[in-house]
Amino acid sequence: MKKYFLSLLILGVCFSACNKNDDTPIVEEMTEEEEMVDDQPANLLADYPAQNFMWQAMNAFYFWQEDVPDLADSKFSNVPVSQDYIDFLAAEEDPEAFFYKICNNHERIVGEANAIDRFSFASENYKDLVSRLQGVSRSNGLEFQLYLFQGSDDVYGVVTYIARDSDASTKDIKRGDVFIGVDGQRLNRNNFFDLLFGENSSYTLDMAEISDGTISENNKEVALTKIDNFSENPIHVSSVIEQNGIKIGYLMYNGFLAAFDEELNGVFGDFKSEGVQELVLDFRYNGGGRVSTAVQIASAVYGTNTSDLFLKARYNNKIQSTFDPGDGETNFSSTTIDGSPINALNLQRVYVITTDRTASASELVINGLAPYVDVVQIGTTTTGKNEFSITFVDDIENSYFYDPNRESNINPNNQWGIQPLLGRNENADGFSDYTSGLVPNFELEEDISNLGVLGDSSEPLLALAISRITGESAKIDLTPSMTAKSIYGSYELKKTNKLSLMDGLMRLDMPSRK
Repeated sequence: MKKYFLSLLILGVCFSACNKNDDTPIVEEMTEEEEMVDDQPANLLADYPAQNFMWQAMNAFYFWQEDVPDLADSKFSNVPVSQDYIDFLAAEEDPEAFFYKICNNHERIVGEANAIDRFSFASENYKDLVSRLQGVSRSNGLEFQLYLFQGSDDVYGVVTYIARDSDASTKDIKRGDVFIGVDGQRLNRNNFFDLLFGENSSYTLDMAEISDGTISENNKEVALTKIDNFSENPIHVSSVIEQNGIKIGYLMYNGFLAAFDEELNGVFGDFKSEGVQELVLDFRYNGGGRVSTAVQIASAVYGTNTSDLFLKARYNNKIQSTFDPGDGETNFSSTTIDGSPINALNLQRVYVITTDRTASASELVINGLAPYVDVVQIGTTTTGKNEFSITFVDDIENSYFYDPNRESNINPNNQWGIQPLLGRNENADGFSDYTSGLVPNFELEEDISNLGVLGDSSEPLLALAISRITGESAKIDLTPSMTAKSIYGSYELKKTNKLSLMDGLMRLDMPSRK
């Protein structure tokens, strides 16, 4: 895998303050404007460290920087010391609101239908952000989706899976189970978030069951407790299924987390040793994660062909204009990030199970493999996140990039972290236009009343994949009897959800503003 250390112009400590009508850097002597600011302690730059850090990082690296007037290089007379700049920072005292304000029509401000940026986000505590990006959170291990009862504001939940080695994995609850209340309170549109995602460390679910399309309570209760610093293993199921003499590898993978890369490589080693001929990647609940892991999976499928392009990253024009030919490109890899040889299957075809929860790094695998491998997509249309991001913190000497070895250098007066979109990834054919999602070759919605057992050959979506592999598709009817549009899911709070984190693939420095 190529690693690019791209040295852009660095003036001053990490950036230069330039007059908008003069490209000459202002150095050494304090200007009258600076002295004026120094005489007004209420408006000092130090009073707005979070807003200043956010603007600086976004002005340099944000994908849509040139489309946001408030991020324009010529917006202020002299960054970071001019009064107009400080007044701009001071106009919004809430750092979170400030961040979304300087995004390009962010979904939180303009709504989903009018949004351009749907996925950039900010976190008040960068340590919480980093932990969640590593798959560490406070969780009981219950994954579910919530739905509205028809014609009502009442809500019911359906369990999609139970995380391995979690509190829920020790309780009498499983995929497909239904719940309608928490601690004796019926769930509705107004209370579900507080009851299920509040500060309470434990709660009791009031269970129900589905019969002939009707949901009714069954007087069963399940008590669950959230575990601090719980790390979910994304390798949920891996097995080899033999049908009609064909060995089919099956992997349900729920998040691209670097901590499990070696175990993931071991799964492909098992597939290889067992002589699998076909492969099903189940990404139906995979919201994304680290791009380096996506490269590893794609290489394990296609092969360790290090001369073949897997992705080409496109940044904003300010950064892109500094690139030499080949910069921003990442080829297939022969090793994991830790240096282990990748166990490659060298397949010409792969089946991928998707839903509207399949996003970002998951979509990157599908799109990146498409020029080389016949990717057969089964399920429903994916999320459509074709951008990538990086974590920024208030470490000016490191161009605001988060580095776990530099935590002592982060401004102690500003613990905010941001995860803005930096660019889009093209595949070897130059294709990246899947904002509306990647459409399946064979469409099939999950049946709420018959979710099946993940990894079992009779589970509907896997059964469809197997039928396409074996040529027996005409013999089965998998038409779902109960479907609905989810209003929320436990996955929504995962920081890896809808994320392509460009770790280990690039290093940029603050560009100058002229």
